[in-house]
Amino acid sequence: MGAQTWRVGSRCLLLLALVGSIRSEGVQSCEEVRKLFQGRLVGPVKGLPDSPRAGPDLQVCTAKKLTCCTKKMEERYQFVARQDMQQVLQTSSSTLKFLISRNAAAFQETLETLIRQAENYTSILFCNTYRNMALEAAASTQELFTDVGLYLFGADVNPEEFVNRFFDSLFPLVYNHLINPGVTDSSLEYSECIRMARRDISPFGNIPKRVLGQMGRSLLPSRTFLQALNLGIEVINTTDHLHFSKECGRALLRMQYCPHCQGLALTKPCMGYCLNVVRGCLAHVAELNSHWHVYIRSLEELSDAMHGTYDIEHVLLNFHLLVNDAVMQAHLDGQKLLEQVNKICGRPVRTPTQSSRCSFDGSKEKHGMKISIRNGEETLANRRKEFINSLRLYRTFYGGLADQLCANELDAADGLPCWNGEDIVKSYTQRVVGNGIKAQSGNPEVKVKGTDPVINQIIDKLRHVIQLLQGRSPKPTKWEHHMGSGGGMAEQVSGDCDDEDGCGGSGSGEVKRTLKITDWMPEEMNLSDVKQIHQTDGGSALDTAGAGCTAATETTALTLMGVVMLFPGLW
Repeated sequence: MGAQTWRVGSRCLLLLALVGSIRSEGVQSCEEVRKLFQGRLVGPVKGLPDSPRAGPDLQVCTAKKLTCCTKKMEERYQFVARQDMQQVLQTSSSTLKFLISRNAAAFQETLETLIRQAENYTSILFCNTYRNMALEAAASTQELFTDVGLYLFGADVNPEEFVNRFFDSLFPLVYNHLINPGVTDSSLEYSECIRMARRDISPFGNIPKRVLGQMGRSLLPSRTFLQALNLGIEVINTTDHLHFSKECGRALLRMQYCPHCQGLALTKPCMGYCLNVVRGCLAHVAELNSHWHVYIRSLEELSDAMHGTYDIEHVLLNFHLLVNDAVMQAHLDGQKLLEQVNKICGRPVRTPTQSSRCSFDGSKEKHGMKISIRNGEETLANRRKEFINSLRLYRTFYGGLADQLCANELDAADGLPCWNGEDIVKSYTQRVVGNGIKAQSGNPEVKVKGTDPVINQIIDKLRHVIQLLQGRSPKPTKWEHHMGSGGGMAEQVSGDCDDEDGCGGSGSGEVKRTLKITDWMPEEMNLSDVKQIHQTDGGSALDTAGAGCTAATETTALTLMGVVMLFPGLW
């Protein structure tokens, strides 16, 4: 053990002696500097000095000794020093960026899958229980779920409008096939009159308002969550491609490449020196830290609140049950509605017609359509919780970025001689400043002036999305006001659904359905036999078991990727 310690000590003394010799005599040849310049910068060696010479034209890497650098080399070194800093910034944020972007894509794909499955449930309801109107209902069903997807992914569509449009379109079908069955009026004007009468005579009771309330509570948080994730990616992209000030560029050059001019190509900066330079260069970025911390905390709070009737899985996968309730409500009140329609629109021209029916795919009927079984470990909510737990580790990312870069990428190891900006020393003796703009007033290495407009802009965006996440948007839309007052957002429900319980409070036999997430973007959705025995007020039962029917005009897959996260419209 003593011999090993003696050997280490001898090596340190030898290194110090060598450093002393270099300091006193200077570099004897520029051959190594030429090789490193050519290899690192992929630049020609033509015009580079073979031996040290005076460098009166150097602007940053000035020294009393002879130098291996020219003014052109210094300019090139400064460009590469900035490039190096951007590279280490991107390396340090790569894990965080991948975490957010991967989960943003996964959540989006899963929501698309949920939308398709909810649309399939609704189509199966019509196909199995209300076959005469199934084909006519297909277009309005597809339009509704297309609008749901567009809204979730940032498009400027109004949930109040598309929910009402769906029920407006549904009423003429219910009237023609259930209330006044077997006959219809051939004129579009009469159907339009029935459609317009829906909001006056309320054939579906309070169910459209309940649907609007559930959509409002679940769609808006999911939309905001996705928008916030995309802003997180934008923040990282912005800080990954900073425009460094002239003062910063000169400081980076002095720290990383001025040693080369003295033949000290393998020397690294002292820790304190590195901190002063990088904290100065990243002073504006450090101002993001408090906002980034609140951003992650707000994401966590919103994620925690997205359960029960705020859980988009629950709302979308149970939508068809509320549609069934609405149709049954109108059917039960049929005589009264018939009289009201006759009073408003007149009596129809009674022309018997043959209604189109669903077409059946025998193979699907035989084998059934598989529904995903609930798996508590693979729900969207659990995946979201897993993501938030990982993201929480990065709450102080921007506050500790300079320290991380110096410790992991730039500075010399403890105890070794290091570069202090002028020479090789045992330790850095200048004062080390803190993070942030205010702390830079005493920075001996970098002068920081003013603010960075790009960072200020991204801070403003963070503030805005934090307001959205916390439900304090300064400009709520018309339908959000409606939600908070009419019974939508403020709708009374008998408690939330948790992961283990079903959901009551709807009177519809509403159940907790959860999409099993094993592959984040399945090529096709499989549905199993969906069997819900719905008890009506009159005691009759409707069997909505999936028999494997498919509408003749099959619902097309949602093509929503092109409208994902329309952020420019938000800010």
